[in-house]
Amino acid sequence: MNKEEFKPFIPAETTMREFTFKAIIIGCILGSLFGAASVYLALKAGLTVSASIPIAVIAITIGKKFFKTTILENNIIQTTGSASESIAAGVAFTLPGFLFLSIGSSGQGVGVAYFNYITIFILAIFGGMLGTLMMIPLRKSLIVKEHDTLPYPEGTACASVLKAGEQGGDVAKMAFLGVAISMVYAFLQKIFHVISELPTYTTKITNKYFPAAKFSGEITPEYLGVGYIIGPKIAGVLVAGGVLSWLVFIPLLGTLLTDQTVIAAQLVKQGYLESLTIAGGPGSWDPVTKHFGDITDAIYRAYIRNVGAGAVAAGGFITLLKTIPTIITSFKESIGSVKNKDGQVGEVKRTDRDLSLKIVGIGSLALILLIAFIPMIPGDSVGSKLLLGILIVVFGAFFVTVASRIVGIIGSSNSPVSGMTIATVMATCLVFIGIGWSGKTFEPMVLVVGGMICIAASNAGGTSQDLKTGYLIGATPKYQQIALIIGVIVSSIVVGLTVKLLDTPTTEMIKQGYTHAIGSDKFPAPQATLLATLTKGILSFNLDWQFVFVGVALAVVIELCGVNALGFAVGAYLPLSTTLPIFGGGLVRGIVDWKKKKKDSDKENAGEDDLSRGNLFATGLVAGGALAGVAVALLTAGSEKVAAVISTWSLEESFTKMLGAGGYDLLGTIFFVVLGLILYRISMKKDNKLAE
Repeated sequence: MNKEEFKPFIPAETTMREFTFKAIIIGCILGSLFGAASVYLALKAGLTVSASIPIAVIAITIGKKFFKTTILENNIIQTTGSASESIAAGVAFTLPGFLFLSIGSSGQGVGVAYFNYITIFILAIFGGMLGTLMMIPLRKSLIVKEHDTLPYPEGTACASVLKAGEQGGDVAKMAFLGVAISMVYAFLQKIFHVISELPTYTTKITNKYFPAAKFSGEITPEYLGVGYIIGPKIAGVLVAGGVLSWLVFIPLLGTLLTDQTVIAAQLVKQGYLESLTIAGGPGSWDPVTKHFGDITDAIYRAYIRNVGAGAVAAGGFITLLKTIPTIITSFKESIGSVKNKDGQVGEVKRTDRDLSLKIVGIGSLALILLIAFIPMIPGDSVGSKLLLGILIVVFGAFFVTVASRIVGIIGSSNSPVSGMTIATVMATCLVFIGIGWSGKTFEPMVLVVGGMICIAASNAGGTSQDLKTGYLIGATPKYQQIALIIGVIVSSIVVGLTVKLLDTPTTEMIKQGYTHAIGSDKFPAPQATLLATLTKGILSFNLDWQFVFVGVALAVVIELCGVNALGFAVGAYLPLSTTLPIFGGGLVRGIVDWKKKKKDSDKENAGEDDLSRGNLFATGLVAGGALAGVAVALLTAGSEKVAAVISTWSLEESFTKMLGAGGYDLLGTIFFVVLGLILYRISMKKDNKLAE
């Protein structure tokens, strides 16, 4: 018995404006904004949130109201813009690793020369293109044939937004309100410094009961919004990792390591401190007194980050291992369905038109050749770079297939891209060692393979969600695929510029000896640091395995307790100042869900969903706060004169004199709590139901 044929919202026979110049331009502009915001968030917190839904919300508001766009044009806007988040995530999670590779004979890192705009731009485009091209032959098998079994949650939610916009409704109001409030908050915090950026309380190393414990929180609107979106369970697991590192491991090590030169020697070994006789480095080492100004930061850099790196690597592998049955099944079924053509002859419906498979073949071949001959790609010969290209296409074909099916089941936010990237890096290292390529000079080549696969897998997940949205509303796949390619190019331009902008150190950082802002506490870039640590450790056979294996064992223990090891590990790796405010947002979400379920106990699915007032407002908080952060970075990094003028606007000194340092931090905390209360009040108001 044949299944009833699926009928999209806009029938295939309908002729409607779709792939238009204005739709592409609006999509590129929105993609640029959300791409910059995603880079900022990825470098700070080590995570991103989906850009598809907020872009769809803005598209139905701005597009329909001011540009008279159709639902299919709005879908092209969303498709073009959504590429930005996946490109931003892939780039920010991997390519800053160039900064953290081994020091070469010249005294400079072997990867620093490749951390330039042109190389970042090329790798971002190549990785993004790979993810989009490899999805072309998979669309019919994953999106069409498995429509009933693969829900693609973000793609389905986007389709609901676009349908609701077509039928009327004011779904965008909350998102815009969130953007406005968070930008006001962010400028009060980052420009005028009315709100403390990092309230901190640290116990002394001499404290008898709880030495060297640090409580801190970077109380920004974007962290509050992220916490609300990911929910109390994931936010709780994240902060639990932070509590273990900062309130268990660091106080314990602070008690045991009474001779602080031991910690300083470990920092010298890792390259954070030039020598025991030179002041500076993490924790502000003083060679005269042989003590640190901030012992907690010194211990964190010397030991905890290595333990966290081991935990993140193990968590990524555990996540990957848990999905191996799905991976094998997915790959077999996807390849099988590509081989088995329906054999139908005749005119192809509008909603079934894809780009030609020849483009996939030609594109893959061109990618290998370009990698082999472009001088900005690491490698000492055409032959060695040709191997890079082949590895990238082989790993890409596999992991794109895997990523697409997995996000179809659990959504893009939960896709184990980190695990896939770690697996790719380790497999590439083993290939290199197998052919006799070991040592510092090959480290950047490994990172190129890992980076491009991460970008490709991330973009494949986003592409799949977009194609699902298009399938539900009746879009033309060919136009979506072209829009995605345009989105990848534009996003790569903006993402590369944003990464380089945010990497510019402030005057204060330069005084402390930092030459790059990325890698500092401001932008810790956790995933990129991990990949660099693994790469140089494996190729040089000189990894601090004792700390790494403690992290591996920790991840195994957490997984055996039934908790997601990767989320916990990322929390253990990041500063508590990052995870604590995220937990604040998760706590608000938990209270909202509990109250709504209590109120609507008779309803099966009571609580928040992707299109609720609370989620849309939280999305606005993330977007507004991150964009304000990028804007401030642009103003201060672009000109020393502008930075000097802006610094005169700071009211921090006045408030500190008036309230004291503790009072100033308390004032900032009150502002953050008030923002949380606003989020709670908005979330508890009754939602306007969206059209089904």
